[in-house]
Amino acid sequence: MLRVLACSTAVLMSAAATAGSYATQDVAGWMVAASKDGHGCFVTKTFNRTGATTVLLGLDRSGGNRLSVLNSNWSIKPKDRLKLDFALSHGAYPKHFAIGIASDDKQGFVTNFEAQFLAYFAKSEFLNIARGDVPVERLNLAGSGPATVELKKCVAAQRAPSSTDETAPDTGDIPTDPFAPRSREPKG
Repeated sequence: MLRVLACSTAVLMSAAATAGSYATQDVAGWMVAASKDGHGCFVTKTFNRTGATTVLLGLDRSGGNRLSVLNSNWSIKPKDRLKLDFALSHGAYPKHFAIGIASDDKQGFVTNFEAQFLAYFAKSEFLNIARGDVPVERLNLAGSGPATVELKKCVAAQRAPSSTDETAPDTGDIPTDPFAPRSREPKG
């Protein structure tokens, strides 16, 4: 699971809006883009503060999500295991598991949440993160509602079949189950 989280975030962090026909959009100060592999989308924002904290929320076509938070001043190492407290204005996740990552000369962490997190993120005015009694980050989530709506539209576009998908015509000579035992032909 740790490798999946780290790899998923790396794919999303390096993604360009080349997947499908979805074009990257700026929605209420958040960038919404499709992942390069076409398996989901993400919203991201870099906050103008010391270390330029970057938040990235990814959503897979299957409905799975992951949140990454990175900062160029942080000393967390890739694969470090953490328990962090996440407090949103609508929802909280105390002692929630996260794993260290590094990307684009920044260090941080990635974690995933249950499906309801997306709604909490969209409705919330803030996301405060702490490591016990040490504050990690306090983020203003203004604009996360419209950005999350657009994120879902992007994922829906990823799920829709592409007009360039080509399917070979059914010729009728390929059996439905070519591995099924052959029926006995009547002796004649």
